[in-house]
Amino acid sequence: MLADTVVRAARDAGLRVALLRCVYERAGLGRALEPGQRRFVDRDVADALRDVDTLRARHMDDPCITIGLAPHSVRALSRPWLEAIAGYARAHALPVHAHVSEQRREVQESLAEHGLRPLALLDELGLVDARFVAVHATHLAPEEARVLGAARAFACVCRSTERDLGDGPGQSSELVRAGARLCTGVDSYASSDPFEEVRAIELDERVRAEARHVVGEARLLLEAASAGGYAAIGMAGLAPQDRVVLDARDAALVGGPDDADEAVLWGAGPRAVREVYVGGERLVEGGVHRGYDAARVAYERAIQRLAV
Repeated sequence: MLADTVVRAARDAGLRVALLRCVYERAGLGRALEPGQRRFVDRDVADALRDVDTLRARHMDDPCITIGLAPHSVRALSRPWLEAIAGYARAHALPVHAHVSEQRREVQESLAEHGLRPLALLDELGLVDARFVAVHATHLAPEEARVLGAARAFACVCRSTERDLGDGPGQSSELVRAGARLCTGVDSYASSDPFEEVRAIELDERVRAEARHVVGEARLLLEAASAGGYAAIGMAGLAPQDRVVLDARDAALVGGPDDADEAVLWGAGPRAVREVYVGGERLVEGGVHRGYDAARVAYERAIQRLAV
């Protein structure tokens, strides 16, 4: 099972991990599966939920692992499958992540099939609550942002991916005003710089709004990239046990704003990270992960095998 490999990798790296079982039924309404989709499509929603049962039983006593569900999107799942997932998630109080209104075409197809926009459909099915994470949430109607806010649900903003795919500018400021909680993600790993990912939320909003300080203060954005992420994957209570230590002498931070949050938001990059602790255990020292050398060798070998 792929989940077992992911768990082993997380343990080797000393990380916590949230296993969100992705559920994928179809390419879209009346659309044939593409060759690349056949390897991960699910035959039956009950099979997928049995996988979640197995994961929950296997890891229920491990504080470093949380289990949840990731129904891919309204496009990739029919209403009966979404209803089954909603009932299971409610019964077991699991976090649920789903792509929501990432692209305009997704919204148009949902309206054509269901007469509802994607978030409205998910809300009608009971999926939108404080454990729900709307990934992207790029093209929400104003009332949909208010639905997320009223539920204290999350919007996971993945600006590097949304730029790369040409999804659209996003609307993080409207989400914050509506009361939704933000967290950051990468989705396609178009970038692996978490500082740039959170900085882009505000910068892209400035381009759209032709104004500055649009989304919120630096502290709000940094919380989206740290404690907000923990809460979005069901690990809110564990966040205080982990920390990242930055080097205030790093060239990107020296001479920056007196406010530490502002300095980190606008200046910091991965080079400034000196130490990382998970559960009190130091994983990174002097900017280098304790397993870096072995991981680098294994990575290069894997790339060579894939290139053959």
